[in-house]
Amino acid sequence: MPELPEVETTRRGITPALINQNITNVTIRHANLRWPISDRLDQLLVGQRIEAITRRAKYLLLRCTRGFLIIHLGMSGSLRISFDSASVEKHDHFDLKVSSGAVLRYRDPRRFGAILWSDAEKIAQHPLLVNLGVEPLSDAFDGKMLYERSRHRNLSVKVFLMNHQIVVGIGNIYANEALFHAGINPTVLAKRINLKRYEKLADAIKTTLNAAIEAGGSSLRDFVNSEGKPGYFQQHYWVYGRDNQPCKRCGQLITKIKQGQRSSFYCRHCQK
Repeated sequence: MPELPEVETTRRGITPALINQNITNVTIRHANLRWPISDRLDQLLVGQRIEAITRRAKYLLLRCTRGFLIIHLGMSGSLRISFDSASVEKHDHFDLKVSSGAVLRYRDPRRFGAILWSDAEKIAQHPLLVNLGVEPLSDAFDGKMLYERSRHRNLSVKVFLMNHQIVVGIGNIYANEALFHAGINPTVLAKRINLKRYEKLADAIKTTLNAAIEAGGSSLRDFVNSEGKPGYFQQHYWVYGRDNQPCKRCGQLITKIKQGQRSSFYCRHCQK
């Protein structure tokens, strides 16, 4: 599933072609995504201007003249910019065309993403967004915040990091990588970690996410950017997906376990 780095990579890729452009046409080929695309979406969008493109957690928010288009990539979705509206492929479900001739195309083989409209003035109060936690790349996210939110939490630090009501968008890959760089075993109870270690973890999370964004995200299965190209951060993994391979730091074999129905990878020697 695309996580924060992949969604941010997408946001940066589509923005130059769409910002301050008027929407001239909307094409819905397959409406049955995670939630059905409204059959009134073309009537709502055509004629509006795209004023800003932002991200909240893993949601892309296209602020238009009279509301917001909310896009979620789901498990296998991607957004691409094209100037050839005729070359449609099997899993191309939605097109948004703007006055420059650019087409924003949504592709999703598994159809678990979403394209929704909200005319709410306070988009932060939308049901999909209202309960989301802190953005990990914001100034509000730091070791003190993690330390305070983890007190009395009787769950592992890895599961704690993946609670989107606490912090958003880190995802399984980046939680594994950040915990390695912070030297923290993913099985340690969140409430047992002191402030100093949480400060190191918060820094590792920011560093890991920023590095992933600069690398264009991770492409393990379906993810491609707005130009149809894969990311390459997977070439720099220290632990994720490297079970039974030697740790790049100490040489001991990387361990794989299950936590909360997700796989965790760590070095027993480097992470305590």
